[in-house]
Amino acid sequence: MRILFLSRWFPFPPNNGSKLRIFNLLKGLAQHNEITLISYFAESEGLPHVKNLQDICSQIYPIAYNGFDISSFKNLIGFLRATPRSVQITYSIELEKLIKNVLDTKEFDLVIASQFDMAIYAQSFGGLPAIFEEVESGVYYERASQKSTRRQRFRQKLTWFKHRHYLLRLLRFYQACTVVSEQERRILQHTTPNGPVIKIIPNCIDLKSYEPFQKEQQPNTMVFTGSLKFGPNYEAMLWFLQDVFPIVQSHIPSVKLIITGDTGGKPLPPGENIHLSGFVNDVKPIISSASVSLAPIWTGGGTRLKILEAMALHTPVVATTKGAEGLDVRHNEHLLIANNPDCFAGAITDLLQDPDLNKQIANNAYQLITHKYNWDVVMPQYLRFIEGLVK
Repeated sequence: MRILFLSRWFPFPPNNGSKLRIFNLLKGLAQHNEITLISYFAESEGLPHVKNLQDICSQIYPIAYNGFDISSFKNLIGFLRATPRSVQITYSIELEKLIKNVLDTKEFDLVIASQFDMAIYAQSFGGLPAIFEEVESGVYYERASQKSTRRQRFRQKLTWFKHRHYLLRLLRFYQACTVVSEQERRILQHTTPNGPVIKIIPNCIDLKSYEPFQKEQQPNTMVFTGSLKFGPNYEAMLWFLQDVFPIVQSHIPSVKLIITGDTGGKPLPPGENIHLSGFVNDVKPIISSASVSLAPIWTGGGTRLKILEAMALHTPVVATTKGAEGLDVRHNEHLLIANNPDCFAGAITDLLQDPDLNKQIANNAYQLITHKYNWDVVMPQYLRFIEGLVK
């Protein structure tokens, strides 16, 4: 089968959650299909690593991403229009022409548009069977009800209203869509009751690629992975450093926290034994050598690849209920879940001071990854799904 894959993120190097998912999907699809990739790339990261994908994709068309200028006049005017502002600001005529040109010069059996930024070009597909890969509505749905002030609630409800109605129109061009969790499936089904087929394809791990990074744990060491430029990650670290970390330090004064990822210049509360590593090309060695991995997430949708990565590296996880959302996990078996500062700090302290509990949680989590969140297990399901759709 010939597949045109549209990606919001250039998938190499696979150094964030979205890139990891796309990279592994492309690898799996390429086993039995011919892949043509059209992908945005971030100019700030330099020229894309096209050569590293040539064994996977027969043709690759990188295009620079315009970004979203929230202060622009066009964006301010867009607040009054029915189409979501993100679509108005980022829609690229250049990308639309490229998609049409590629489709005119080569025959395809299927288009896969990954994430919202690429799905919006559906009218350029010329009626080909198409999949909207990784629909995410949970973040908009939640924001509409969680803001504290009347003005914030009105603004987020307006955003959700626009997103929902645009999504209803957009999904008419798709034969199927995928989501990463049961929660996302329920929201989408409620939003678009007469929409296309919905298939859950969870975020997974290429487990074999994590085997070389098994290291001995450094005692009393915690790690949090993720860019703080992403709002939910920054919110998580503010809460943790202000409300949780001091409690942990009162029990274990030598405890150390490593925060990986770009901070984006955002301020964090001061504290001792906090190491900001900045962006690193590969977080696996850092996660593998930590005693505990943290996921104190309060907002957002989807599933947390930071949790799956830690589990694949035998590092036990402490998460909020929201952080663990979308994963088929059980508290005190695959990870520890806590939602207030005292309980969260207590869970960390238990894992740091009880080697048997630490090992038990890590082993249970690894078995879960092996059987349920491993691309070797899930990819055959995805391939059968797309083959049945095209037939």
